[in-house]
Amino acid sequence: MDVLGLATLADAASGGHGFVRDLAVVLCVAAVTTVLFQRLRQPVVLGYLLAGLIVGPHLFFQLVGDTGTIQTLSELGVILLMLSIGLEFRFHKLIELGPSAAFTTVVEVGLMLWLGFSVGHLFGWSTRECLFAGGIVAVSSTLLIRKVFTELSVERNIREIVTGVLVFEDLVAVLLLAVLTALSAGAEFDASIVGEAALRLAVFLALTIGVGLMVIPRAFRAILSLKRKETVLVAAIGLSFAVALLAERAQCSSALGAFLAGMLIAESGEGEWIEELVRPVRDMFAAIFFVSVGMLIDPRLLLVHWVAVVVLAAVVLVGKVVGVSFGTFLTGKDTTTALRSGLCMAQIGELSFVIAAIGVTSKAAGEFLYPVAVGVSSLTAFLSPWLIRESAPIASFLDARLPRALSTFTRLYGSWIATIRARTSRDKRWKSVRRAGIVVLLDGALLAGLLIAGSVGLGTFQGLVERATGLEPRWSRALVVGLLAGLCVFPWTGIARGARRLAVTLSEMALPPVAVGRPDTGAAPRRALVVGLQFAIVLCIGVPIAVVTEPFLPRFASPAVVLVLVAPVAYMLWRSAANLEGHVRAGAEIIVEALAQTPKDERTRALEEVTALLPGLGDLTMVRIDAGGPAAEKAVRELGKDLLRGVSVVAIVRGDLRLALPGGNERLRGGDLVALTGTPEDVERAVKHLTPESAHGPGARPTHGEPAASATDGTGAGARRGRDRRGP
Repeated sequence: MDVLGLATLADAASGGHGFVRDLAVVLCVAAVTTVLFQRLRQPVVLGYLLAGLIVGPHLFFQLVGDTGTIQTLSELGVILLMLSIGLEFRFHKLIELGPSAAFTTVVEVGLMLWLGFSVGHLFGWSTRECLFAGGIVAVSSTLLIRKVFTELSVERNIREIVTGVLVFEDLVAVLLLAVLTALSAGAEFDASIVGEAALRLAVFLALTIGVGLMVIPRAFRAILSLKRKETVLVAAIGLSFAVALLAERAQCSSALGAFLAGMLIAESGEGEWIEELVRPVRDMFAAIFFVSVGMLIDPRLLLVHWVAVVVLAAVVLVGKVVGVSFGTFLTGKDTTTALRSGLCMAQIGELSFVIAAIGVTSKAAGEFLYPVAVGVSSLTAFLSPWLIRESAPIASFLDARLPRALSTFTRLYGSWIATIRARTSRDKRWKSVRRAGIVVLLDGALLAGLLIAGSVGLGTFQGLVERATGLEPRWSRALVVGLLAGLCVFPWTGIARGARRLAVTLSEMALPPVAVGRPDTGAAPRRALVVGLQFAIVLCIGVPIAVVTEPFLPRFASPAVVLVLVAPVAYMLWRSAANLEGHVRAGAEIIVEALAQTPKDERTRALEEVTALLPGLGDLTMVRIDAGGPAAEKAVRELGKDLLRGVSVVAIVRGDLRLALPGGNERLRGGDLVALTGTPEDVERAVKHLTPESAHGPGARPTHGEPAASATDGTGAGARRGRDRRGP
């Protein structure tokens, strides 16, 4: 062998040793920092970022020689991370989670995208940088939430709501990655780039999913039949890289390709088992990815942009709580549950770093985006465990300070939504609901298209008008804007009318109208439900319109569009809630008289008559409070934090004293006969806490020979479930 050949071998060997040394440094430092962060009960992702900061070139001196190799390995981590997320998805799982989680995700992610974009505008960032900022703050940390839920043993209903939203959030994040990757390729941001990227993405999704569903699940079932773990592991990782490569060739995100590969593999029916198999490999390469992110963090840029970090962190903490809480409530959950769900999701995480990485490496965003994303994630990650742990008292504190009219509306709204859900798909009115929903969606798409076309083509239209009419520029511009505004009136009124029609149809499923000529005693609750549903529908349409049109319209023009859509409905909702308060107070007065004057054996029939006379009062149930029970000598507001969460006390009968809609400071006494209302599940939970079975076990009798509390009668859903326990 000649001297040149020996020199080449020596260079290769030295390069190999350098790579091994760099990898050893990265993994060893990462191991130390993650152990430290686990001891501090903080997310290990932050430990990886700190490790990258330590070994990177921006702190003291660069410990890693070949950063390019580390970056290449980090790309493998992104692909394996997205493969694992895809393995948790199945198409039937998305259907099981239902429209509730999807609706909440639309409201929350749409709000966060708009807020992130608006904050970027405030700091003078480019349009692309604003888009990436919106994507960074839009997605919560699945890993962090799962870890904290495991440590704190959060209630099942909260876990189910948050998990459902996280699933759809991950789906939206994958689409964001694909769209932002496509948009980062062009030199300028305009409508043609957006249209081309959307078309390319749609074609790639259709071909990959269509062909993949016919081939990949069958192929993996055949591979699984071999019962060899290493074969399954190699096949899964190999497929993820292959589809990721196809996605890159189609100028889409490689992360999207890996995610689709995971979804298609999951259709084989063994996605969870394969995910466990892939996890060790994924964890190692994901650690390298997060370390590589930390290596690109320049502390000086973090100090320069600390104001943006604080503002975006505040946006995440407030915006996610508001978005998730509002969306969850509008799907029929009580306010306390909705607020707790929102507090659990007030952070950003691992996919936010992936979005920031795409922006920086593609040069679509400045280098400051990395440290800003890390700073926001760090602040929210440190606060998130505390917010989740204290979510119950915080939610109860906020719930107790709602105006009385809104509090009454929120208590009954959930019971109305539960009634609508109980209607089977065989109800002929569902056809009208679907038809009206399609019309509203088409009107929303038309309005968004007109706004974008008008903004992008304003100069062209203005020039045509000037040449045709000879008007001055200011007058021709005013004419074009006026014509565009006039055209937008038609889809705007279509959205309003369609939402009204859809809301009326749904409300009649919960509160059927009476025959013409008869007094309609359910008009007030039905009107409140119609306006509430109309508000939810308009919000679900308006938020996506704001997100889609924000990059094209003048600064802060899209909020004005949403305000025009939502403000009238919000005002009607406030008025309807006030009218509903009068309806409920009248019903409470009648309930008090029924409880006080009717013999015990006839109270069930009396409450049924009240419900028929004044419909819309929720799931009415009566409970007798015992002197030794958990509710005795406690204020109604205090009980609302635990035993009576999500339930309203409609009436109290205490000897000759009769209280209709008692205030929050009213204390319950032994022997009180209390009428409760709320959603069926909330009332059932409250009765379970107050009955002897709850405190002493099924069939047990408490001490002193008397029950702690007993549900004496029930109507509505409570009576249908046979809940008719008569106390002393």
